[in-house]
Amino acid sequence: MGVTYVDMVVKKSARSTRVQKVECLVDSGAHYSAIPRKTLKRLGIRPDTKESFILADGSRIERELGTAYFEFQGRVGSSMVIFGEEGDATLLGILTLEALGLMLDPLKRELRQLPLLLM
Repeated sequence: MGVTYVDMVVKKSARSTRVQKVECLVDSGAHYSAIPRKTLKRLGIRPDTKESFILADGSRIERELGTAYFEFQGRVGSSMVIFGEEGDATLLGILTLEALGLMLDPLKRELRQLPLLLM
């Protein structure tokens, strides 16, 4: 399986003019996105809660979470975001992809519009 990176714009609110472009590894196996704490703090995004996470190797870590707005090719959506610590990867998780109406095309390794169903 290959890896896919995309440039994502992160901001505090949908209309915020203070933005930061961040290169993210698309991780369709991760629920939450993770953005460096320094970036989120610079944008004025504050943590709301703290959660415990189990990593692939079975170890457990705690990280703070808040809400950020993400923008990609004109699409804007809000999503919970992990405040990444030193050494953490910058990730784009499935909840953020869904908030943007996007999915990862695993063959072309690119993001494309998610077919939306209303049932």
